[in-house]
Amino acid sequence: MANLTRPGYTTPMSSLLETLLAQEADLQFTQFNATTAWRLGSYLADKSRKEGLKITVGITRGSQRMFHYSAEGTSPDNDAWVDRKTRTVYRFGHSSYYMGRKLAHEDKSAAEKYYVDEKEYCFHGGSFPLIVKGTGVVGTLTVSGLTQEVDHDLAVGAIRHVLRK
Repeated sequence: MANLTRPGYTTPMSSLLETLLAQEADLQFTQFNATTAWRLGSYLADKSRKEGLKITVGITRGSQRMFHYSAEGTSPDNDAWVDRKTRTVYRFGHSSYYMGRKLAHEDKSAAEKYYVDEKEYCFHGGSFPLIVKGTGVVGTLTVSGLTQEVDHDLAVGAIRHVLRK
């Protein structure tokens, strides 16, 4: 297997996959409600405005859209990316970045491995599972607009901020 690395990092892909799984294990809530969604979304919207980040943010709990923000300069395409990344997290139970890197590590396409249409699912970073301890995945936090690594890191950073980790 090739020693794939994340751009800008020297970490082998297997270590990156372990890191991404560790994030999911570490970044869990004791509860998730509308107030938590608002805190996550507001943090990212404020960061977007202050830093000029052209991002779209979507937060869901089950099938309910709990928060949505689109910065000036984004488009309906970003909404479509949010929807596709979100579907990936709900279907596979892991971040969209983890799923994409796992496919790259295995040198497989989503269609080959999972028989899914990439018009409906997206295996690029930016959507992170909202996990409640003892319950599992209850929602998603999704960012679209920048590179997949930055989208992922923004989502993780927001969760760390709200959890104070």
